[in-house]
Amino acid sequence: MSSTTADPYGAQAHARAQAGTSVEAMPVLPATRAAHLPPGVAPEAMLWAETIAAGGYTSKILNRGARIELTDIDGDGCVSMLAFNAACPVERLNVADTMKIQWNAYLGAGRFILSDMGRVILSILEDGAGTHDGFCGASNEAANARKYGDGTNHGTHPNARDRFRIAVAKYGLGRKDIHPCINLFKGVTIDPDGATVPQCGPFAPGRRVVLRVEMDLILVFANCPHVLDPRDGYSVTPVRVRAWRGPATPPDDPLRNATPEGQRAFLNTDDLFAR
Repeated sequence: MSSTTADPYGAQAHARAQAGTSVEAMPVLPATRAAHLPPGVAPEAMLWAETIAAGGYTSKILNRGARIELTDIDGDGCVSMLAFNAACPVERLNVADTMKIQWNAYLGAGRFILSDMGRVILSILEDGAGTHDGFCGASNEAANARKYGDGTNHGTHPNARDRFRIAVAKYGLGRKDIHPCINLFKGVTIDPDGATVPQCGPFAPGRRVVLRVEMDLILVFANCPHVLDPRDGYSVTPVRVRAWRGPATPPDDPLRNATPEGQRAFLNTDDLFAR
């Protein structure tokens, strides 16, 4: 009789037969083996290499100084992002302060992202997209069910908020810790009359964003359609993630010193690491 996964030996044989199987949406281990390296980055500097599937999620702890490149491979990705202080996760991304302190509601190269304790947690070094969103937050089960007929986490149309719930649980966090997020690659503008105008593409393939990590962070990404995407179909495509080692931000960094508000926020971050 042929063995099946119904008995332990059959299950063992089946599991071992999968060795060496590789699919696009899985981490490259070790990251030094990754293809599609960012320009000028040596393999030995790599920390993280993964592709977030359509409807997928991922997370990673990265240390201060790391760089992250997100690439919208086919032009229809939508990366919703949460960020937590890795040493003290009660400190996390604050979208409202990120906008308020910079006197600007739109993110792009030369902007930084703040925590709820006034510290810079991420800087945007490069932005080849120009379409990001700090207004609308993550999609949820109810919104997806209304639009697609299903919004459950393990159904055919998963939502970003429930993807976040799986990811944050890996760090002992829960539903109460899912704070307002930033959406990358899909944007929103506000008209003079207050109307919210989504920018959901699809766009040209290969757009990329490069971030610098300013403190040790837990980063969480979900890749689901934007909550205001006007299209009828569940339209989202994979996004490639690459992270590598880099130096901490120097005192003479132009982004750090561009404004008095920025200088203070970076000093707040420096103080966290003072020993």
